[in-house]
Amino acid sequence: MDGNKGERMSRRLQIVLTLLLVVLTTLQGCVKGPKYAKPQVQIPASYKEITPDNFKETDNWRFANPADDVIRGKWWEMFQDPQLSALEEQVNVSNQSIALAEATFRSARALVKQSRSQYFPTVTTTPSITTSRPSSRIVNTSGTRVFTDYLLPFDASWEPDLWGRIRNTVSASASEAQATAADLENVRLSVQAELAFDYYQLRALDAEKELLDSTVVAFQQALELTQVRFQTGIASDEDVALAETQLKTTQAQATDLGILRAQLEHAIAVLTGQPASMFSISAEPLKATPPAIPFGLPSQLLERRPDIAAAERRVAEANAQIGVTKAAFFPSLVLSASGGFESTSFLNWLTLPARFWSVGPSLAQTLFDAGRRKAVTEQAIAIYDGTAANYRLTVLTAFQEVEDNLAALRILSRELGQQNDAVTSAQRTLSLSSERYKSGIDSYLNVITAQTALLTNQRTAVNLQMEQMTASVQLVKALGGGWNASQLPTPKQLSAK
Repeated sequence: MDGNKGERMSRRLQIVLTLLLVVLTTLQGCVKGPKYAKPQVQIPASYKEITPDNFKETDNWRFANPADDVIRGKWWEMFQDPQLSALEEQVNVSNQSIALAEATFRSARALVKQSRSQYFPTVTTTPSITTSRPSSRIVNTSGTRVFTDYLLPFDASWEPDLWGRIRNTVSASASEAQATAADLENVRLSVQAELAFDYYQLRALDAEKELLDSTVVAFQQALELTQVRFQTGIASDEDVALAETQLKTTQAQATDLGILRAQLEHAIAVLTGQPASMFSISAEPLKATPPAIPFGLPSQLLERRPDIAAAERRVAEANAQIGVTKAAFFPSLVLSASGGFESTSFLNWLTLPARFWSVGPSLAQTLFDAGRRKAVTEQAIAIYDGTAANYRLTVLTAFQEVEDNLAALRILSRELGQQNDAVTSAQRTLSLSSERYKSGIDSYLNVITAQTALLTNQRTAVNLQMEQMTASVQLVKALGGGWNASQLPTPKQLSAK
């Protein structure tokens, strides 16, 4: 009899599974959720700043070779500074902001695997051996006071993805993981650019310090000459006081540079993952010139900037979440089965008569929730609209940053040439004033004025050089460094072990 019953149950199970297979095949195309399309943005045909009238090749600016339409590889190598390159390599290994972003990416990637696990059945077991004594008030047919129950159950459940809830959940998780991968690259690029920015500021301070130190030597010599002229009755005591004031003021300016240089050195230490107390950079004046940076076409910018890629992937994630919320309007089907062995005798525990099993589907449908599901769907749609707006804003900001830095390089190129001419004129003015003072024609005040003007113009020229180098770094960052959206991991790669 037991064999006949088992055979009948097996046939019923086959019929149930066959019907479910037909249902699943019929409903395969009933996946709810909007089809994703990347938000449209207006893309200019060319950069406004790249025109023959705006950019003319000078000693302070060069066009990139037309063949080099994008930045490739390690972008900082374009600057041809071995120490900068060494620091950038250290950043990639030891920077803690990058380490944090990388951990966030690994967490998002693990969530993709968690979401994909919903495609498959869940199987659990809870074996137990329980010894119990029933109440004496309960009739015990076995005649024993104490008995042991040996139980080895297996439970399985599976929810077919009829309405695309699981598929959209996996898609949303994969899009978020891709976004965090792009965030990681954006953090990496930002830290690399910040390091180069700080590095060139520090080198500019070294150049200013060298300039001030050499000026202090010149002012010291001028003071000694004025003291000699005062002692011989040619110059006045006022001339000596003016020379001393000029010397001490310049010495104070040179000393003051040490504060900002120390702070920049400490900032570079943190960026490279080192304690500030154990890090130092030897002084070396800024001598670099901006490299020819390939800027490419505006349309390429959407694929080259990691922040744009992250924003776009989050739009895709929000789109998939709409599908998840819409699936809640439809019934959920769960297939469950359980079976195992149970006996009061250890010797007969794992025998055929001790087996038990059950199988069957269950259907669940929310009949009334006072509009909660509708509100959740409306919220998901609003979130999608917000992420789409953020994507467009990110693209517009990217174009702005490229134009800003192209304009900065164009204007700085001309300004630096004009400033160098001003330095030459100031040097000539100082030379003439010194000669006229020595000849007794002019007072020492004219010499002081010429010295101040020369020093001011020289320091301005150094700062313009620094601004030109930092604008080059910012342009590289605005162009996305050497990154491309094709480097994002695919959903298949994210779910691989």
